[in-house]
Amino acid sequence: MLSTTIEATTAILRADPTVTPAERSRLVALFRQPSESVDGTANDLRIIRRGEVARRLGVSTRTVDKLALQHILTKVRFPSRGRAAGFREADVIALICEQGGA
Repeated sequence: MLSTTIEATTAILRADPTVTPAERSRLVALFRQPSESVDGTANDLRIIRRGEVARRLGVSTRTVDKLALQHILTKVRFPSRGRAAGFREADVIALICEQGGA
């Protein structure tokens, strides 16, 4: 994360009376941590679109839809975006690992 983004976020957190100094320090520390990308630990909250899921799995978007209908992948709605949805990257990585082990 850019330092300017961290500074802006810190200023916003300081202005919010509902955030305690301890919570603010914890949140800023989380922002400063580098994110891991391969093992899925930092990607638990990352949402990727259906096309990207299809590309990573090497299947069609229709197959991704079928996996969602079979509850193999869980569809996640994007906040404030009507019909827009995606899938948790951690779930996709787990599915890829399962396929590699089978």
